[in-house]
Amino acid sequence: MSGLDGRPQRVWPEEEDVVPILAPRRGMLDADRAAGQRRRPPRLTAADFTTERMLRPAGRPPEDGWRRTVYQLSGGRLAIAPSAGELRRRELIAQVKTPIVGCRTVAFVSRKGGVGKTTTCLLAGHTFAAHRGDRVIALDANPDAGTLGHRLRREHTETLPRLLRERQAIRRYADVRAYTSQAPSRLEVVAGDERSEIANALGKTDVARAVDLLERHFNLLCLDTAAGVLAPANQGVLAAADQLVVVSTPSLDTARAASATLDWLEDHGYAQLAQSGVVALNGIRAEPGAVDVDRIEEHFDSRCRACIRIPWDPHLDTGAEVTPEQLRPETRDAYLELAAAIACGFTEATERRS
Repeated sequence: MSGLDGRPQRVWPEEEDVVPILAPRRGMLDADRAAGQRRRPPRLTAADFTTERMLRPAGRPPEDGWRRTVYQLSGGRLAIAPSAGELRRRELIAQVKTPIVGCRTVAFVSRKGGVGKTTTCLLAGHTFAAHRGDRVIALDANPDAGTLGHRLRREHTETLPRLLRERQAIRRYADVRAYTSQAPSRLEVVAGDERSEIANALGKTDVARAVDLLERHFNLLCLDTAAGVLAPANQGVLAAADQLVVVSTPSLDTARAASATLDWLEDHGYAQLAQSGVVALNGIRAEPGAVDVDRIEEHFDSRCRACIRIPWDPHLDTGAEVTPEQLRPETRDAYLELAAAIACGFTEATERRS
């Protein structure tokens, strides 16, 4: 409906129906929610003055749900105030857009295979690329026939080993682009080589050279790695990483292995990477099982920056190309939350490098 002045009338919910966007809940991105507020709050800077944070949300049409239907049916004359969920989504997107100085490298690691590490790396990359305006790339640093390149439609057959062999001839972004495949989200991917005699030769120095080359042309680099942390290539990954995402499932053995990964990192000079890392719990089912997922999440919350639950999604069970639009809405929201949790560390990574 319209007011006396002809402008659209805003219909706001009752006060008791409004849920504060920053109200604590399980899986939220409050970096200080761990017991005792272990770390100081993020330092506020001019970068916090984003459109999503500082403009009144009522000025934008609803993005989905019945509010958007009402808005469209009324021709834009009746705009219902955004829901708490929509406000939260806007806040997460603002966090995902945190500015990066130079390039930041995020490594996705796990002690056990089959936990969805490659998928997590790829979908986190898709989420960043879809919402950021800079360049985002995912690199298959798995020397054991990594499958990252098979999870999107490839534009050519170029691989990481060939990129490394010809790195001296690469001067500009346009040169790098000949070795990457780009998804509709704008995420670019450098695929690994499936030929074992070539892939197994990937070592610590090769990973360092690849990261050194790509960080000249990209702002965010997501590294998919082999299972374990002791392989030479993974040692190169740890040396190059600004942040870690430890991937696990909610089963007892894989969660124990993920915690053992944090133990190893703390005992071998990577304590800061472990404490500032994010744990992604993949494949959470709607129905409760024998394992207490709440306790697993509390364990990792006390050791890392955040622990994010990723629900089971039938689209990810195929092992084929991953299309973010075919994921369930709750899965897309979970990856948005994961990306926002990672982005919380961009400022800290800058301070460590300076």
